[in-house]
Amino acid sequence: MANHKSALKRIRANEAKRLRNRYQAKTTRTFIKRLKATTDKVEASELYKKVSSMLDKLAKKNVIHKNNASNKKSRLAKFVSALG
Repeated sequence: MANHKSALKRIRANEAKRLRNRYQAKTTRTFIKRLKATTDKVEASELYKKVSSMLDKLAKKNVIHKNNASNKKSRLAKFVSALG
C-alpha cells in the first residue's frame, strides 16, 4: 500500500484514466464494427471520417500505438474505397 499522499492520489488518477481510456477504445472498436457492417458507400465514407478522427485521438493520447492507428485507418480506407 502507498505511504505518501501523492502516491495515493496517483493511484486514484491512474484508475480514472484507465477507465476513460477503456471507454474511448471500446467506443472506437464499436464504430469500426459499424463501419465494416455498412454496405452504403456514402454512409461508410461519413463513418470513416469519424472513425479516423477517433483513432487519431487514441494514438495521440498513447492509448494505442500510432502505427496501429495508421494500419487500422489504412485498412478501413481500402474497405470504403472498395464499396461500390
